Amino acid sequence: MRERLVIAFVGLTMAVIGLYGVPRAYFLADLVRDQERAKLDGTATALQELFDEHRSAHGTVDEDLLVVGLAAADRVELTPIDGEPLMVGAERDGSGGITVRRSLEDGSVLRLSVSGDTVGATVRDAIMPLVLLGLALALVSAILGLVLARRLSRPFQELALLSRELGHGRFDIDVPAYSVPEAEAIGSSLRGAAEQLDDLVRREREFAANASHQLRTPVTALRLSLEDLTLWPETAPTVATELERGIGELDRLSTAIDELLALARGRRIDAQEEVDLVALVRASSARWSRRLAAESRDLVVRQSGRRSRARVPVGPLEQVLDVLIDNARTHGRGTITVEVRDAGTHLEVGVGDEGIDHLGPEVFHRGVSTGTDGSEGIGLAVASELAEVCGGHLSLDATSPTTRFVLWLPLRDRGADPPAPTTE
Repeated sequence: MRERLVIAFVGLTMAVIGLYGVPRAYFLADLVRDQERAKLDGTATALQELFDEHRSAHGTVDEDLLVVGLAAADRVELTPIDGEPLMVGAERDGSGGITVRRSLEDGSVLRLSVSGDTVGATVRDAIMPLVLLGLALALVSAILGLVLARRLSRPFQELALLSRELGHGRFDIDVPAYSVPEAEAIGSSLRGAAEQLDDLVRREREFAANASHQLRTPVTALRLSLEDLTLWPETAPTVATELERGIGELDRLSTAIDELLALARGRRIDAQEEVDLVALVRASSARWSRRLAAESRDLVVRQSGRRSRARVPVGPLEQVLDVLIDNARTHGRGTITVEVRDAGTHLEVGVGDEGIDHLGPEVFHRGVSTGTDGSEGIGLAVASELAEVCGGHLSLDATSPTTRFVLWLPLRDRGADPPAPTTE
């Protein structure tokens, strides 16, 4: 914006200078030529009277008298009726000079001329102040344009910075008042948006805190009940094993509630550890294998490439995998494939099924569902946010003819893990 304002200001000034200066330059050129001609006319008249008086007194005119005319002319010629012509000054010039002619009483002809170079030099001397004035005005306009551009653009730069802070979650921004009406209108809108967003986020965080508190109490009570059942002598060993598995799932649920609550409160989940993605995927697949087997569905785990280790928070990553596998189970069909792939610059965890891909990027927005029964438009949005918490990114695989989600994760480091064969 600043550069465009300076260019516009200087351009307008140059246009005004051009509209005024060019006609003025032509006017000065004509004025200089008229002055040179008037000077030659006056000098010729004076020489004519001098020659007539000198001829009456002495009878002849010599070159010494002609030299007097060089004060105004570059060349002075006297051509008598009979006899040799007299000439002093420069050679004859036919390049646009000025010549004045006078006839004397004895019939001789007096010519005074100024060369085109002399006229041009005089014109340049007359126009030079005009040119310097134009350059000075252009320089001043550039300086004033820069000052005005900085002053006019500063409010919009500040508003852009405040907008970025608002986008990063700072709703307590202090938007100053501006004297520029357009900037003040934007600032007023920004203040209103910050207040509305602050109120909205505050309500969502309060709801998340209340919901997590209400969920934590029955989950804890259920866990204690299951633990108590495992200690009963009447509980069969197989039932106790299933109860312990249920207790583990309740622990995972409690951890997920805590992490979602921390995410809702805007706190970053920093409990990262180095994990083997293949082992993590196999553990998640084991949790889902029995349920999928009951629905006559298969789940296949694959590994491509040598590296599979990443430094990520385990809890959010497990939740992302659970959302993607459950999404494939609920809305997809056929075999579910989970693949860990070394992409060179990063690691990819792909979750896909054999259903036809008819989804778009909007599926990661809250409230956008797949249109099938049981779809509330929340799970994939939460999974996308948790992927960002893990330092990665969740997207659709546009190259796959079937429905396939890809979780991009950063490498642990630039080194390579020990070679691992591709498994199924």
